[in-house]
Amino acid sequence: LLCLCCRAAAERLRYTIPEELARGSLVGPLARDLGLSPDELRKLQLSEDKQYFTVSHTDGNLYVKERLDREELCGESASCSISFEALVHNPLNVFHVQVDIQDVNDNMPRFLQDNFHLEINEFTSPGARFYLGMAEDSDLGSNSLQSYELEDNAYFAVEAKESEDGSKSAELVLRRALDREREQNLRLILTALDGGDPPRSGTAQLWINVTDANDNPPVFAQDRYRTSLREDTPPGSTVLNISASDADSGTNAHITYGFGKMPAKVLQKFLVDAERGTITLQEPLDFEDTRAFSLAVEARDGGGLVAHCKVEVEVLDVNDNAPEVTLTSVSSPVPEDAPAGTVVALLKVRDRDSGESGQVTCELSGEAPLSIMESSGGSYKVVTASALDREQAAEHRVTVVARDRGSPALSSSTELVLEVSDVNDNAPVFEEAEYSAYVSENNAVGALVLRVSARDLDAGANGRVSYWLAGGSAGAAGAAPLVSVEARSGAVYAQRSLDYEQCREFSVAVRAQDGGTPARSSTATVRVFVLDQNDNAPRVLWPAPAAGAAPGSPPVPPAFEVVPRSAEAGYLVAKVVAVDADAGRNAWLSYELVQASEPALFRLGLHSGEVRTARAVSDRDAAKQRLVALVKDHGQPALSATATLHVVLADSLHQALPELSERPAGADAPTELQFYLVLALALLSALFLLSVALAVLARLRRA
Repeated sequence: LLCLCCRAAAERLRYTIPEELARGSLVGPLARDLGLSPDELRKLQLSEDKQYFTVSHTDGNLYVKERLDREELCGESASCSISFEALVHNPLNVFHVQVDIQDVNDNMPRFLQDNFHLEINEFTSPGARFYLGMAEDSDLGSNSLQSYELEDNAYFAVEAKESEDGSKSAELVLRRALDREREQNLRLILTALDGGDPPRSGTAQLWINVTDANDNPPVFAQDRYRTSLREDTPPGSTVLNISASDADSGTNAHITYGFGKMPAKVLQKFLVDAERGTITLQEPLDFEDTRAFSLAVEARDGGGLVAHCKVEVEVLDVNDNAPEVTLTSVSSPVPEDAPAGTVVALLKVRDRDSGESGQVTCELSGEAPLSIMESSGGSYKVVTASALDREQAAEHRVTVVARDRGSPALSSSTELVLEVSDVNDNAPVFEEAEYSAYVSENNAVGALVLRVSARDLDAGANGRVSYWLAGGSAGAAGAAPLVSVEARSGAVYAQRSLDYEQCREFSVAVRAQDGGTPARSSTATVRVFVLDQNDNAPRVLWPAPAAGAAPGSPPVPPAFEVVPRSAEAGYLVAKVVAVDADAGRNAWLSYELVQASEPALFRLGLHSGEVRTARAVSDRDAAKQRLVALVKDHGQPALSATATLHVVLADSLHQALPELSERPAGADAPTELQFYLVLALALLSALFLLSVALAVLARLRRA
């Protein structure tokens, strides 16, 4: 706690230096007094309207940069200081520094005119006073004007008359009666002295002309007049009416009014009517420039006697200056995870008016999670009022409105733009938690299955999403190698041709991960359904096709069915049984009788595959019947298979055996006949060709 208190106390520093120090003069060890580290010293900067000072980033000392004239900076103010802020960025710290400027005796007293001309009647009584005006000295305190001195003479002395505001004017006092016959003119040196060490002085010459008698000087109704004017009083307005009287008569009683010796800027502001004594305003007033005027008014009669009075004009402030808002520092961009209360901007507000017109309040206009807090010395800081979210607003624009308490109130504004930088606080989000894809079997390797997409609200690398497979379903062995995912696009491709009969569906997990640090990710499930194609022909289970035995052995006789000759129509002979490995319409089977020894004797069920007698068996029907059934699916294109069924018409198995024993020989007869026919045709063709060849040779030999 002690360290924190010391730190807080050091945040406001005060240095005292005399004015007119040379450029580069040391003001104080700023960095050491603030307790800054070398890293903080490199980030130190000053925020003053005019750079009177500079700080060295080598030793941390504060030096004079510009000429410091206390009279130019603060005018007649009793105290003079320059205040500014020392800023240290990252993090932002503000230190208030005040440099008091001490007055030195660098200005000598100066009369407003080098020569004073006075006409004094010889009958003027000793003790009469003559106003000579006031010398100016821009210094303050003991360095300001202190006294007046007059060259040694027999008639006059000079006295300093101090007014209520502390100013000292010179009055010439007649000590001894004049005698125009002895001395008509006097030339004296008037000296004004300040209290410096060593003192400085200024001089003026007094030219005194001794005139004949004018018994009564003019007399003002008041020695001092006071009035006040609003600073927005238009030029030409009447300030005050003054009047003086003279007990003499004739030309000695005719009074004319005029101003005494005053600064030029005062003479430019006011005008006095020589005959009526009406003082009018010539130029606009400015309270912020001059708050009061002291006018020296003279009343001169026709005999040359002069009376003096003072008119004090107080300038009343009006609210004619709007507040001035200056942004001294802005920390932009601000990371979106900055805690509430983070200082993002510093600004300074100044109103040149006084009183309530110079009291300023600041507020923020606009929807933003920011607030403004008063600091000190007319400074304000803008801080975050709540957590920031770049995904909701990447930048905040607010208007800083400064409004004074005058009537009517004046205001000014400036715009503050604050950018919010991104942090990786959002994981990628898939458009769907679970994707479904349908792929026909026998697909090409590398075929596109589907495309997954995840969106990350962050920016830059924090929002750049890449994809990969995170695993497959437990029920699909080897599911992960079936597909692959492209890292950038999220496209899922088939790694090999799929077979519906082996795998009808499988699922894989796809992970989306951003490029932030640390990275954030999410997972979605992709379910792939394999669509069946008609790539399997029906397979006949019964009757079983005749399979060949071992090489060299006789063929195995096919299966047969015995139908009694007494069978009626609709008698069930057999049932053709077939299966199809495909699914859906591709596995729907239909049966058709394509070949029969007696087509009218048998019929085949279209969907059941049942072979039944179409009519009653007669004695005329052959004992041996051969049926060929076609089994066909409903795919596009349709695939089929055939089944051969042998039927023996016999009342018992004993009667059917002779027919079965003759069947192998009879079955081979057509084959042998075909062989002999082909052999005979070949021999005849060979004999014909031989005959033609012999005939051609005989012709050739005869020729």
